Amino acid sequence: MSQTAQSKGKPGQRGRGPPVYGSGPPGGAKGGDRPRRPRREPEEEVWIPKTILGQKVASGEISSLEEIIESGLRIQESGIIKKLLPDLKSEVVDVGIIQKMTSNGQSTRFKAIVAAGNENGYLGIGQGKSKQMRIAIEKATSQAFLNVNPIKLGCGSWECRCDQKHSVPFKVKGKGGSVTIEIIPAPRGLGLVAGGKIKRLLELAGLKDAWTTAKGSTPTMNSTSKAILDCLRQTFSQG
Repeated sequence: MSQTAQSKGKPGQRGRGPPVYGSGPPGGAKGGDRPRRPRREPEEEVWIPKTILGQKVASGEISSLEEIIESGLRIQESGIIKKLLPDLKSEVVDVGIIQKMTSNGQSTRFKAIVAAGNENGYLGIGQGKSKQMRIAIEKATSQAFLNVNPIKLGCGSWECRCDQKHSVPFKVKGKGGSVTIEIIPAPRGLGLVAGGKIKRLLELAGLKDAWTTAKGSTPTMNSTSKAILDCLRQTFSQG
């Protein structure tokens, strides 16, 4: 037996044996025992009203969105909507790329469409553009909060005739660009008869049962979202 083999077999010798995989770092410390860095949560910005309407909302003088609409005031701060509707949530509907040829070369920008609703009679849709996708989504979210409108829910189906707010109170029709959408009240339990993205927008508005018909280039979400918002606005204005 060689001297190298004897040195490996004797305990207490400094000879280095074959590597053992999966034993963890030297010293016996395991990876789970290491202290982890605490996760930094995003800080919420404190809303400071800059307009007279914002100051009235912050002080509690105006407590509902309907008061603002009936008085004909213009909402210029998204913090007003967040204050009046704390349960409002936003969702990205569509993200696209805009390419334009300029004298300096090809310019690429991002376009985002965001919907904001509380699934209980309020919906807003906004659009934002920027060279960065994150900034485009932030702009669209802020615009969606500014475009939030109340929606009148009810039961307009002759097959149901209940007193619950699960559909639209009457048939409405809206147009956006080349897209025309019609929403027809349906009996309770039927569900939403609509496409994927259109169905999600109606769910954010608070509708549970409805028939829909669409004409035009419905994959163009910019026109489709405007048509849906035009439909739902009529429930409050006409009702």
